[in-house]
Amino acid sequence: MASQRKFFVGGNWKMNGNKASIDGIIQFLNAGPLDPNTEVVVSPPAIYMEYVRGKLDQKIGVAGQNCYKVEKGAFTGDISANMIKDIGCEWVILGHSERRNVFGESDQLIGEKVKYALSQGVKVIACIGEKIEEREAGKTEEVVYRQMQAIVDNVAPDQWANVVVAYEPVWAIGTGKTATPAQAQEVHQKLRAWVAKKVSEPVANSLRIVYGGSVSAANCKELGGQTDIDGSLVGGASLKPDFVQIVNATQ
Repeated sequence: MASQRKFFVGGNWKMNGNKASIDGIIQFLNAGPLDPNTEVVVSPPAIYMEYVRGKLDQKIGVAGQNCYKVEKGAFTGDISANMIKDIGCEWVILGHSERRNVFGESDQLIGEKVKYALSQGVKVIACIGEKIEEREAGKTEEVVYRQMQAIVDNVAPDQWANVVVAYEPVWAIGTGKTATPAQAQEVHQKLRAWVAKKVSEPVANSLRIVYGGSVSAANCKELGGQTDIDGSLVGGASLKPDFVQIVNATQ
């Protein structure tokens, strides 16, 4: 089944970069070579999105790192899906663990954001994942199913092609700890089975579920080789030339 799902690699730059360093990233991305069978999307800080879109090879998508649940209004410091689209970008990351755990965004709010972004034709990388204490208490499934339910409730049946789910165990993000490929595959497989039950078999079979959490050039091939892992959402490593190797993980 994995063969019918196009491999997806996202690069989340988080709150990093300036024009000089971004020019360097654009240079190695444009030089590639990037596997044509992999969909690649990078996510610069909002202030640099238009700059990146203007210089980056059109084959590579550009995503916002977050956006709000309405078109416009008195929401100081935020941006909307409409603005992302207006500057020629077509993706947004929603529900990243840093938005959930540093900024206190709830499952409900993330669901509402997903619904609005999709309604405006912006594609969504929806993030879920458990904290270390939740994993150690045996609550991984309970947590990711709860987070997924808030997303499922806000996606229409014909919108699933515009959604990528990123499973990011919080304890593995930027810590150097990675879920082993077997641990990650187990969660991905259970998530896919859950989607088959809650949404439908065809959606479960076509939905791309990618892994995030200390993905590197060293571990990307083994992760990408798992049946239910359809790519990766990469943090720190997406700022370095090694990112090209991660994009090419299935070659």
